Amino acid sequence: METASKDHKAFPVTATPTTEPASGRSIEPVSMTLYDADFQGFSDQLGASFERYGFAVIADHGLDAAIIDAALEDAKAFFALPEEVKRRYHQPGTGGARGLTPFGVEAAKGATTVDLKEFWHVGRELPEGHPYRKYMRDNVWPTEVPGFREHLYGMFSAMDALGRRILRAIARHLQLGDDYFEDKVQLGNSVLRMLHYPPVPADAPGVRAGAHEDINVITLLLGAEEAGLQLKDADGEWLDIAPPPNALVVNIGDMLQRLTNHVLPSTTHRVVNPAPERRGFARYSTPFFLHFNPDFVIESLPSTVTPENPDRYAGKAIMAEDFLTERLREIRLI
Repeated sequence: METASKDHKAFPVTATPTTEPASGRSIEPVSMTLYDADFQGFSDQLGASFERYGFAVIADHGLDAAIIDAALEDAKAFFALPEEVKRRYHQPGTGGARGLTPFGVEAAKGATTVDLKEFWHVGRELPEGHPYRKYMRDNVWPTEVPGFREHLYGMFSAMDALGRRILRAIARHLQLGDDYFEDKVQLGNSVLRMLHYPPVPADAPGVRAGAHEDINVITLLLGAEEAGLQLKDADGEWLDIAPPPNALVVNIGDMLQRLTNHVLPSTTHRVVNPAPERRGFARYSTPFFLHFNPDFVIESLPSTVTPENPDRYAGKAIMAEDFLTERLREIRLI
């Protein structure tokens, strides 16, 4: 895992294949230290980045490096197990909600080839008898990696708490009450994904992750140790994202785009294959997909509907769980 850094230079977003940032094409990191010192300033900067790119970067995110490192090392140990051992933790037909989704299963919506990745999902644990258990499966825990459950659920909990703090800033930017999202995500159907992109053969028929938008509310991404993440800018140009060490990349998902009537856009992004000299290296990353509570009804916020931005979803309110199910079918997980 990358070590902490206090370097707050502009977060480069450069046009492929150029390696130098293009003029005006950088996302300035927002330091989490500003969150307590000047919450309005933090919210303004974060919101402006989301409105422009659908992405933002947060420096000094405050996550415990020991928690991150332990979870990542356990994930690497699991992915290094023999394929027949890993496959014991695959649950076909469940949408990949828990446990292993093997290599070559998921595909971007409308893609003709599958993504070149495998991943492990950890979700929220609920007590027996909780009404949301009909929406959320039990977690699956491998016995081959000691500490796996403790470390990965510790990471889930830390990311969940940080995501809710970030949503307070988004609520401020949208001029809602700061706690607007709290009772809408506190038991959300969120998932921590430990992603493994194996080395890429020269004749690979696809890319590590095809162009897509995220389904959820916001995504928090850590640990992209190899290059490849790109976003599609508003002008249609693919831009490389190269986060500085110890930075958190955050992007808007389709659920929040829908709630805000596209004031906050869910930007198309992908993970392209590495340069030839890096194809022999695996890539690991750790996205946390923060979701609404399953029974939350998504409909455009009245404050986001204006004569210039009419309601794109008038009469099309949808429950978060139904939206999720619809999208999982589109990406071949159901």
